[in-house]
Amino acid sequence: MNKTILVTGGAGFIGSNFVLAWVKQGLGTVVNLDKLTYAGNLENLASLGSDGYHVFVHGDIGDRHLVDKLLTEHKPCAVVNFAAESHVDRSIHGPEDFIQTNVVGTFHLLEAVRGYWGGLDAEHKKNFRFLHVSTDEVYGSLTKDDPAFTETTPYAPNSPYSASKAASDHLVRAYHHTYGLPTLTTNCSNNYGPHHFPEKLIPLVIHNALTGKSLPIYGNGQQIRDWLYVEDHCAAIRRVLEAGRVGEVYNIGGWNEKPNIEVVRTLCRILDKKQPRADGHSYAEQITFVEDRLGHDQRYAIDASKISKELGWKPVETFDTGIEKTVDWFLQNQDWVNNVTSGEYRNWVETHYAERGEELA
Repeated sequence: MNKTILVTGGAGFIGSNFVLAWVKQGLGTVVNLDKLTYAGNLENLASLGSDGYHVFVHGDIGDRHLVDKLLTEHKPCAVVNFAAESHVDRSIHGPEDFIQTNVVGTFHLLEAVRGYWGGLDAEHKKNFRFLHVSTDEVYGSLTKDDPAFTETTPYAPNSPYSASKAASDHLVRAYHHTYGLPTLTTNCSNNYGPHHFPEKLIPLVIHNALTGKSLPIYGNGQQIRDWLYVEDHCAAIRRVLEAGRVGEVYNIGGWNEKPNIEVVRTLCRILDKKQPRADGHSYAEQITFVEDRLGHDQRYAIDASKISKELGWKPVETFDTGIEKTVDWFLQNQDWVNNVTSGEYRNWVETHYAERGEELA
């Protein structure tokens, strides 16, 4: 049965992958609300063309009048909230945008959805869902030997970004317990894959390698992350939306813990094979260690047992298969990369890393 859903932040990295898959699989109409800040990119959705099952709306989740109008007009059976400022380094330099979007924006969205849901008839009210997409960073940092994060791990956010996401998670929880709003929350590990904005580690390394720039690694590169291919993440969200228990939290991880330096060296090896440097040297020669960022969490790890046991979801991609697909996509889509690595993005990256003693220009 075709369904209409409202997706917020659907022109960003994860959101656009979710929208593309939803429409491609014929699951229904997507009303896509995105503010189109620097990381929101309509080029991510270009393959949809004028598909009638995708309705794009340029706007802010904090615009109550607009959100009310969209809910009333399109009558979605679910809202999937991807809208967020999501880059730790940016949150350290300028936390206010993160508070406004991730906390205040989520509050306004919840208020609009609560009003809409409260006016539905009994059947539609019962079947409605609000799914909030969050991050494993709300749980803080692990030592090398600590068990992985579970859904009951206490929150201990360490950056303005993760603190703002933690606040939004708590608001979603409160709206379920106080008002009965049928919410679902997912906390994912580090995503990678197509349309990944090149301020994050994997696309930044690919872009810098191919353009002959330094590959900046924070500290000693031993920070450990769990890596999740974005299409696996989107499949997990669809499964939670379909069958998740109302009010529950589901951790989504890739079962792929890797130190950052290992990820970078793997990328260099793949690029050495697929698009060798003109001088025959390895891209690994471009690796440069820079001053660590403030409050850098040492390790994130997701225990995704709950979603596996309850909902039968497991990632399809291993890190080896996912990272090769990712490199192939970036090699085949250099026009996309060139279009997003200009203007504000370029100025910010160069300033940010120059502060750490590494010139990337």
